[in-house]
This record gives sequence, structure tokens and C-alpha cells, in this order.
Amino acid sequence: MELTLPRDTLLLPLQNVIGAVERKNTKQILGCVLLRLSDEGVYLGATDLELEIEARLDLETSERGSCTLPARKLLDICRALPEGSEIRMKAAGDKVKLTSGPSRFELASFPSEEFPRQKDFEGQCTVAMTQEKLRSLLERVAFAMAQQDVRYYLNGLLFEVGEKHVRGVATDGHRLAMHSEVMPTGVSEARQVILPRKAVQELLRLLERSDSPASIDIDSNHIRVSLEGTTFVSKLIDARYPDYDRVIPGDNGHVVVADRDFLVHALSRAAILSNDKYRGVRFILSRDTVRLEANNPEQEQAEEQLPVEYSGPEMEIGFNVQYLMDALSAIEWETVEIHLTTDEGSALIKAPGDGTSRYVVMPMRL
Repeated sequence: MELTLPRDTLLLPLQNVIGAVERKNTKQILGCVLLRLSDEGVYLGATDLELEIEARLDLETSERGSCTLPARKLLDICRALPEGSEIRMKAAGDKVKLTSGPSRFELASFPSEEFPRQKDFEGQCTVAMTQEKLRSLLERVAFAMAQQDVRYYLNGLLFEVGEKHVRGVATDGHRLAMHSEVMPTGVSEARQVILPRKAVQELLRLLERSDSPASIDIDSNHIRVSLEGTTFVSKLIDARYPDYDRVIPGDNGHVVVADRDFLVHALSRAAILSNDKYRGVRFILSRDTVRLEANNPEQEQAEEQLPVEYSGPEMEIGFNVQYLMDALSAIEWETVEIHLTTDEGSALIKAPGDGTSRYVVMPMRL
């Protein structure tokens, strides 16, 4: 098999699929990309057995066949070659020879028939949305996913498709993030699946901030996202996600209305002297004022005071400052509401009049 193509035609698809290649793997072939030439076009594919990414090259060729190449070495070579250069590949046995101008490379290759492929996909639920909307949905909740929690389903993101919405939910047991895109989906029966952490991270890397289409197909064990020139397939986490509605407080408590940017900046300054391990900050509320206090084992202290709209009782409550800033950063409105019930109850953070996003942060003892 021989193929000649511009370096720039290979580089972007290779960067798109490289996320599916594990740096450490039990099988050497999983460190490779599959280059496939068929009647449908020229494709690059990579997999770690949990997710698979395939990208179409903007190229036509009369050649047919396939070969595997070491993914990261190929990417390093492409990046090192000058822009506008051409690459010629020739596969023979267990080697692939690459030439580009005066440069010569000989790479090890495994038999392409040994390259693992996902099973045939049988979509049971399909929804279409723009890449911008899907990216926004994932970005606004992904930060609340757990990391290496023994409750493995919390290490992923709940993806829910209803008749009139697409929703993302994530929680690590101490905080929860929920965002909905209100839209007709054409789905008659709601469907919930759990996306693994790596799948979410790779989708965020692939999705553009554009109105380009993203087609989402879900079956019993997999999710497939088809983008322009790229197809992403991931296994799902086989578990039942907690009932998130039970965790979200109502918005009928005492309400603090604050300028989002002022509050974020005040929290970031107070966080400098918070305990490095617990990251606690104390909210001391009185009429139309909130005082923020933080301290650390070195007996250093920080205090911030800012005006807010608040007419409830005086209250003192502690939070993890990073959890608060993550939630506030996910809200794009200038003004935010923090709903509180008692000094031991969770805080509900949202934008005024916005029914699409909810952020819950549990209190902590300081």
C-alpha cells in the first residue's frame, strides 16, 4: 500500500484521534493508529477498547488497503515536518517507510487485521444538536464529576435525552451541577446514560464552538457522536445514576443576590489564605452584606466584605471555596442567586429567572 498526501491533511485528523491512544497499554497495537483506504475514503482510527475515534481525511486515492502506525511517533514526525510539505508512505510487511523531502523514517507496523474495532452500532435513540450546544452542556457540568470514587458511576456524567430537552448532570457527592438545553428532540421516551470521564474529556476536545451539526446515537452499551469528518464511539458506564432531583433544594429559601464577578474575585482573594487541604471559606450574612473569612493552620487570615441583596436572618455557613467558584464560573449571567435554608443545608446557586442550570454545594464545618 502506498499513499502520498500533504502533511497538513494528515496532521489535524491525527490530532483528533490521538486522544483514544493510551500512553501505557497492555497491547502494543493499541498504541497505533489504523490507516484505512477504501471506496468510501481515507480514514484514521484509534481505540483504547473503551472508546474509539475515527477521522476522515480530505483526500481521494485509488489505493486500497490498510496499515497500522505508531500513533505518537507519527504525530511527532508530522509536527516536526515543515508546513506545506508532502509525506509519502509505503507499507511493506512489518514496516512502513515515510519520506518527506530529504527526511526518511521507517516505522514498525502490526498487521491491520489485528487492530480491534468496535461492534456494529445499533442506535436506539438519536438526537441532533449543534456542536456549540453540546459543548456548552458538557462544559457547564463536567467539573463536578468525581475522580477515582469507589462509586464508579460518579466518575462519569449523566446524559439525559427527554422529549423537550437534553440534560447533563454530574456530582461527586459534595456538589452537583445540572444544565439543560431546551429543544425538541423527537424522542418520545426519556433516556438516561452515563458517559465515562475520559469520554467527556475527549468530546470537549473534539467539539467546536460552532453551529456545525453533532448527531448523537445511543444504544444499550454505547454512545456515538458524529461530527463533520469525525466519528466518536464510547462504551457507557453500566450503572444506575442517583436520583438527582432529590438532591436539588427548592428555590424558596433565603436568597442572596450578588454580582457574579465581584463575588468570584472576592472568593479568589479569600482563597489565598484558606486551608490548602480543606479550602474552606466562611460566609457571614447580615442584611445586604456578606463577609467572607478564611484562615489556615499558620493562623493567617483573610477577610472580604461586599454588598449583596439579602433580607433574611443573620447566618454563618462554611463552604469549599473551589466548589463555589466552579459553580459561579459556569454561570454566564452578570447576577447570581444563592438560595440558603439553614446553616447546615446545601446551597442552590443559579441565575435569576434561569430554569436551565442548577448548582448545589454542600456546606462544611469550619
